Amino acid sequence: MLPSSRLITFPVSHYCEKARWALERLNIPYIEERHAPLFHLMATRRVGGSSVPVLILDGKVLTDSTEILKYLDTIAPDDRKLYPLDSELLKQVEELETLFNTKLGTSTRIWAYSYTLDRPQLSKRRFTYRVPFYEQVLFPAIFPLVSSKIRQKLHITPETTTAAYDQIINIFAGIGDLLKDGRRYLVGNRFSAADLTFAALSVAAVRPPEYGDSALALSNLEQLPPKMAEQVCGFREMPAGAFALRLWRERAAKQDLCR
Repeated sequence: MLPSSRLITFPVSHYCEKARWALERLNIPYIEERHAPLFHLMATRRVGGSSVPVLILDGKVLTDSTEILKYLDTIAPDDRKLYPLDSELLKQVEELETLFNTKLGTSTRIWAYSYTLDRPQLSKRRFTYRVPFYEQVLFPAIFPLVSSKIRQKLHITPETTTAAYDQIINIFAGIGDLLKDGRRYLVGNRFSAADLTFAALSVAAVRPPEYGDSALALSNLEQLPPKMAEQVCGFREMPAGAFALRLWRERAAKQDLCR
């Protein structure tokens, strides 16, 4: 039996969700250690990481979402592997995963933060969901600093927000072109790291009802600025958005069967 693992995360993070999804798909028990931004540095630096997610498993410290998926794949049964054995299919999966990691994930983060950081109560609740009590108490006082750090680190400006939105549209359009032939998954005939990564890193754009629980309420568009809510609806209506939402529904259905 595989040992329990420890996953260090933010409460709301699409890269952390990528790691959660992989662990759950492979039925690997794990303990999640959630931290609010800035507080996470104390936890990750203690184990040799910097940002989240960080997975500690089998004596290894994995500090990147793709590194986590790659390692988990080495211990996964054949019917649950996320990376194809066929070299050509593997190349396609890795190329798509890289695209989503470096373009989609960064763009959805900039686009979403450009709206939500202006809503402190909404941001605070999501940043502190199920984190240690002392972080919940202290976080409101440091939120202005956190917000400023995020804006600086991600270079969030009206221009970069527009560019991020356009990038999401372009990637969704490209995925829509792939799906035109009726394929069920992005590569081959099996769910892969490409599908998982696309669905996880699209979460801010399509805001699936199955994400988290009522305390996070990502799918409640009434909480969002009208322009953001309108853009979310647009993403959902694209074939790629519908594809991501379908993967989230299927994940939730499998979780229900296991309860």
